[in-house]
Amino acid sequence: MTKFEPSRRDALAFAGAAVAGVATSSLWSAKDAAAKAPFSAAKADAFYSFNLGDMQVSVVSDGYLAFGDGRKFMSGYTNEEMGERLTSHFLDPENMILEENITVVNTGSKLAIIDTGMGASKMFGDTTGRLPANLGAAGIDPAAIDAVILSHCHPDHAGGLVDADGKSIFPNAEVFVNEEDFKFWTDEAKLSGDLKPFIELARNNLLPHKDRMQFIKDGQEVVTGITAIAAPGHTVGHTMFMLSSGGKSVAVTADCGHHSVLMVETPKIEFGYDTDAKQAVQSRLKVWDMLSTDRIPFIAFHFPWPGLGNLAKAGDGYRYYPSPVRHP
Repeated sequence: MTKFEPSRRDALAFAGAAVAGVATSSLWSAKDAAAKAPFSAAKADAFYSFNLGDMQVSVVSDGYLAFGDGRKFMSGYTNEEMGERLTSHFLDPENMILEENITVVNTGSKLAIIDTGMGASKMFGDTTGRLPANLGAAGIDPAAIDAVILSHCHPDHAGGLVDADGKSIFPNAEVFVNEEDFKFWTDEAKLSGDLKPFIELARNNLLPHKDRMQFIKDGQEVVTGITAIAAPGHTVGHTMFMLSSGGKSVAVTADCGHHSVLMVETPKIEFGYDTDAKQAVQSRLKVWDMLSTDRIPFIAFHFPWPGLGNLAKAGDGYRYYPSPVRHP
């Protein structure tokens, strides 16, 4: 089993480059114009909503994970091979960014959220934990959430159930999770091992909700229109979900694949944070084949924001086609 050693990474610093203008007369210069029109400090709201049959689906960001050179967490290909693939997509191999795209589903009668982000934990740096603010920007009250549905119990998925004071962020919600995954990540015996930071965070978030927790199984309709599909390997009970309404479907694939290039074009690649990497690959291949064959759009938790797109078969792998983000 691969050891889990979560890094405490600083946020990536992004520097902007100013483009100088050319003066058209002695009375005007680019410098003067810049002084009169300062750079905007406004930030876009990090949510995107669309309709699926009679449902409204919103993708809400919890921020992003800055992995640095993420190739060191992956195996099956050389650094050079992975680097060539990344640079061919204009991606810097030494600055791997994994988004945290959280799905909120309004069925008309129930309001459900799939996964909760990192919460107050800074285990992976300070670029996460933005879900509560972004839910507010999207007009979604956490107290109105009826169901919190967890794909698995890793920190970036189950870490946002409570705030920094241990108070429930979703006080009126039932919590749904795979029983095997729950038992694995809350096992007190693992507190003395390499998984300690992960176990502590899972226990702090999950155990306070034990009295309103329900365990889900493969094929179960968790909430009307949201069906659980077992996809183990990344964790023992890793689960994805199918949203269905009005004859239309969208899959929420959670961590079936973390990277939109490496785990799509070379889907047999293995990831160091998988509990069983071989099983994770088999689950990924099965899911990718289903999505591409049946042309089912999907939301990937870690793909570039907002993680909505389609897959098509391409040689021995696949190709990811992001869906256009449509504005009203």
